[in-house]
Amino acid sequence: MAQLSIPLPPDIGEVVALALNEDQGDGDLTAKLIDANATTTAQVTVHDVVTLSGCAWFDEVFRQLDDRVAVQWNFSDGMELTPAQPVCDITGPSRPILTGERTALNFLQTLSGTATAVREHVLAVAATQARILDTRKTIPCLRRAQKYAVLCGGGENHRMGLYDGVLIKENHIVAAGGILAAAGAAREREPATLIEIEVETLDQLREALTADVDRILLDNFSLTSLSAAVAVRDAHDGPRKQLEASGGIGLENIRAIAATGVDFISVGALTKHVRAVDFSMRFL
Repeated sequence: MAQLSIPLPPDIGEVVALALNEDQGDGDLTAKLIDANATTTAQVTVHDVVTLSGCAWFDEVFRQLDDRVAVQWNFSDGMELTPAQPVCDITGPSRPILTGERTALNFLQTLSGTATAVREHVLAVAATQARILDTRKTIPCLRRAQKYAVLCGGGENHRMGLYDGVLIKENHIVAAGGILAAAGAAREREPATLIEIEVETLDQLREALTADVDRILLDNFSLTSLSAAVAVRDAHDGPRKQLEASGGIGLENIRAIAATGVDFISVGALTKHVRAVDFSMRFL
């Protein structure tokens, strides 16, 4: 199987340990009903059209419970699945497979749900120059996992957190004394970091185009205003600034937004409004 060349997050083991502790606590009372020496083979099946993501988290669940459990995947992250396809087979001691079933499927359905939503948005803007970005509106403690899933779906990551990018928003601008003051302070402190500033009007955009920033976020602009913003940017005599549309964006309007000529479209719903896709595990 072709593998995506996307680095896995470093916190998979830590996140899985938290999830297992949350679920099993002092022990799985029901799994103890099964003979400790019993072994089994189980199969995971998908029941939706899905972009797969989360295999490493699924594997890690069973590795932490009992490293005798083996998972054989028929697909890899980033691949498209259709209903009724067998996704993987699990073999090994019955108790840890039963204990880990729900936690493993939770990771798989959540991350695949994220990747599937991203793929839908990416396909919706196909043949335009717009690229789909995620945001920091993620499930607590699953930031890195969901941002990995975004990449599996063909999207791109915005900053991972507050520590690896500067995004100057409305309140920062007010507190710093204006657009130029905020941008100047940011560049002085972070000369090698991507700096983005949010604007809410075309007048603010014109001012931001004179600032030392890399990208300008157009917050809740209408389609007409987005088109006007692209025209203002293109007519500006200076280094070309990237434009990012954000706010009130969904599948129903994302194509029209992309057609205005913006460079990026950030969609918080990709990771915030996750619809878990349907997987099931059955013993064979």
